[in-house]
Amino acid sequence: MSVQAVLLPVFALVALLFFLLARMALTRVGAIKAGQVKMKDIALGQNAWPTSIAQTSNAYANNLQLPILFYALVAFAMLTKKDDFLFVVMSWIFVASRYAHALVHITSNKVPTRFNMFALGVLVLGVMWAIFAVRVLAAV
Repeated sequence: MSVQAVLLPVFALVALLFFLLARMALTRVGAIKAGQVKMKDIALGQNAWPTSIAQTSNAYANNLQLPILFYALVAFAMLTKKDDFLFVVMSWIFVASRYAHALVHITSNKVPTRFNMFALGVLVLGVMWAIFAVRVLAAV
């Protein structure tokens, strides 16, 4: 696969992360300016933020966790030349699951729906790692 095809899902996931970061920053600053939150209330913890801001913050934090395994896998797959069409398709499915998870997280925050999107991403990423491991270890 081309470098562009393999890295485009990575760029899309990074764009999601920066969107969540910007949303979190803007809403936090807005809440402080509006007097909803006092600086002393958040100086040592995050519990004082309004629910909607906490949801965005949690979505941002979640996108710093599981995707690390995705970023590592992409780098390893590119280095070992195991980044084929199936890899790119599965990458897009993983990225779509992360977008869906974040969307649910910052809107309705329905836990069963959010969990299903998370589980889909974990499943796809786990299968991607398994395929990669087999290909590397079997020299396929």
